[in-house]
Amino acid sequence: MLQTEICERARLARDARFDGRFFTGVKTTGIYCRPVCPAVSPKRENVEYFPTAAAAGEAGFRPCLRCRPECAPGTPAWAGTSTTVRRGLRLIESGALDSSNIEALADRLGVTSRHLRRLFTTHVGASPLAVAHTRRLHFAKRLIDDTTLPMTHIAHAAGYGSVRRFNDAFRKVYGRSPRDLRRYGAEDTLPQPNAPLTVRLPYRRPFDWSSALRFQAGRATRGIESVSDGCYRRTLALGDTQGLVEIREDKVPGFLSLTLYGVEPGRLFEVIALARDVFDVDAPVAEIAAVLSEDPLLGKLLDDHPGVRVPGAWDGFELTIRAVLGQQISVKAATTLAGRIAIRYGEPLRSPYKGGLTHLFPTPAVLCHARFNDIGLVKSRAETLRRVAQAVRDGDIDFDPVQDVGLFHERLTAIRGIGDWTAQYVALRVLKYPDAMPASDLGLLKALDPPNRVSPSALWERAERWRPWRAYAVMLLWNSLPGSGG
Repeated sequence: MLQTEICERARLARDARFDGRFFTGVKTTGIYCRPVCPAVSPKRENVEYFPTAAAAGEAGFRPCLRCRPECAPGTPAWAGTSTTVRRGLRLIESGALDSSNIEALADRLGVTSRHLRRLFTTHVGASPLAVAHTRRLHFAKRLIDDTTLPMTHIAHAAGYGSVRRFNDAFRKVYGRSPRDLRRYGAEDTLPQPNAPLTVRLPYRRPFDWSSALRFQAGRATRGIESVSDGCYRRTLALGDTQGLVEIREDKVPGFLSLTLYGVEPGRLFEVIALARDVFDVDAPVAEIAAVLSEDPLLGKLLDDHPGVRVPGAWDGFELTIRAVLGQQISVKAATTLAGRIAIRYGEPLRSPYKGGLTHLFPTPAVLCHARFNDIGLVKSRAETLRRVAQAVRDGDIDFDPVQDVGLFHERLTAIRGIGDWTAQYVALRVLKYPDAMPASDLGLLKALDPPNRVSPSALWERAERWRPWRAYAVMLLWNSLPGSGG
């Protein structure tokens, strides 16, 4: 539940740290805003507070055109709610209700549709369909404001079944058509094939971008990824097409800049949502810091590098292969091996991009039969890679982020050659499990009490105080190492 007095103080102070944590509905205008809105502050008696944009929309308020609620960082709907609701929100955010219904979503979450609606009403203040509608609407509004894409492409990218539905939704919520909302009078013309598209990714402040970029640079797979001049780049397989993403800090504080090459309109939301996940832009950094700072070592690390993030994965299979390669060897050695595998077995790009990006990462079907000869792998490790590839190809292992983490750990470690460290690492980065803990990691054991090495049992005991944010503690400790462990 929102505490009115705290929200009122934050609203009057326009404290950016509360941006995305609640939304303000103004009864006299029928508009809802972010707490950082530059408009004149309304009187207290005319204000109503909502935990999410969807809840404000359900109450009949329309989004403010000045502070743009669609650009607010992740809301409390992503934290402090039931596990089922968090999983449901993540699936909706990835488009689960664009081509399916609530019954299918509820079945995937293991509850009845009635119970799912009840959970959403309690924790989010809006139904799953209202959340999905708000997501589509806000995403489309961002594309209208930040791009010159044709309206038909935007409607398709946002998941609207027709342009008519798209136009009707905007007239109902904003009181005007999408064309009327487009800023600067940009022409509605078709972009050139493979023309880049740049969008902004808002994040919760602070954000330790330098550490995030350094972590990616140390693990960039040759031919697939690169980091240079403050920019991260990588290739992507998007159905039958090949694309490229570039991510760097935006000139506007509080945003990352994401540039997409070769991405079709229908794939925009998928790629943008994936990029948000990979760079963990919606992490509740204040709540994480409040818990971890109670540990003296972690508190010092947070003071030096506030805004820690847990990097996600562009592809679960690719990251799992990388994790297997990293077993009991250095980060640099594992990165070298991953690059050799990518170049030998990956699909070459039809049009190589700048920065030496030339390939897509090989698929499970390809690596099932790979010999891995003359790459530098021992026979047992090569066999493990083939077993992982076969398990993923056959559907025995999948990387659905809403699955039970314990069951996933059990299935992955059942593969010969996979231990707890690998399963925990994959849970940390692929499933984005915030409490993942690869306690046997040598880097963590060293970082906890340098230059000594503590025991795994001592790490487990100390880490109890870090819950439920142990994955973020892991990243702080890895980032404190000279070579950035993990």
